[in-house]
Amino acid sequence: MSVRELVVLGTASQVPTRHRNHNGYLLRWDGEGLLFDPGEGTQRQMLRAGVAAHDLHRICVTHFHGDHSLGLAGVIQRINLDQVPHPVTAHYPRSGQRFFERLRYSTAYRETVGVTEAPVDADGTLATTPAYTLEARLLSHPVESYGYRVVEPDGRRMLPERLAAHGIRGADVGRIQREGVLDGVSLDDVSETRRGQRFAFVMDTRLCDGVHALAEGADLLVIESTFLDEDERLAVDHGHLTAGQAARVARDAGVRHLVLTHFSQRYTDPEEFERQARAAGFEGELTVAHDLLRVPLPKRR
Repeated sequence: MSVRELVVLGTASQVPTRHRNHNGYLLRWDGEGLLFDPGEGTQRQMLRAGVAAHDLHRICVTHFHGDHSLGLAGVIQRINLDQVPHPVTAHYPRSGQRFFERLRYSTAYRETVGVTEAPVDADGTLATTPAYTLEARLLSHPVESYGYRVVEPDGRRMLPERLAAHGIRGADVGRIQREGVLDGVSLDDVSETRRGQRFAFVMDTRLCDGVHALAEGADLLVIESTFLDEDERLAVDHGHLTAGQAARVARDAGVRHLVLTHFSQRYTDPEEFERQARAAGFEGELTVAHDLLRVPLPKRR
């Protein structure tokens, strides 16, 4: 059975706390696993969350600040130690090539798995598979940073009442799906478009066009909200978002489930992030993330 869920490995920003590890997020998408921003301690958090190196197919790094990338060394070495049998691809800003190489080869180990490097240097499509398209958009941060978006191709939803009206049943249902027409009846006559699911991952950034493009129509949006609204000046100065800003982005983009994360250690009340997000007008499903949380993608519309 296919599984589509977000496994939250860490939710802290620059400084981890007793209760929050540095960043780390695994998206399970059917039989694949996409690991986003493995910060320091990610390998141990994977163990706690029941995530194995064999679950990883792609590693997507938004930028090369330590809380988003220092776990790369351990994760890549674990992939090799466990001799993961399938290809693993790493995406990261091309401007950070030297940092990726330093982390990949930071210590001696036996390299048994060829991790394919696929750096990002512009907005656009990074990969297309039968199950999804992976896209990137440039964000606004003191160092080059990209957000990521996973989009499932649209499909078709068969409409039983229209099938019945045209006398189509049994094996003929499969035939019209394959061939597009049956005895003068077209597939459009008996079905409708089933919109593919969309996942967006937005980390360290100010408000910018890339944020809105990534969030547009997302079923599940994972987005940083490092600061509360009263510290908006700090957010702008350091290239971050507030809870209210993140929520307004989600509201305007028609996001179904909003996950706030990447919290500054200065705050002790997680519920304040939810209060400010609701005050900003977001009415969809809302989660203030904590470590080891699992969030399923919303069911299709």
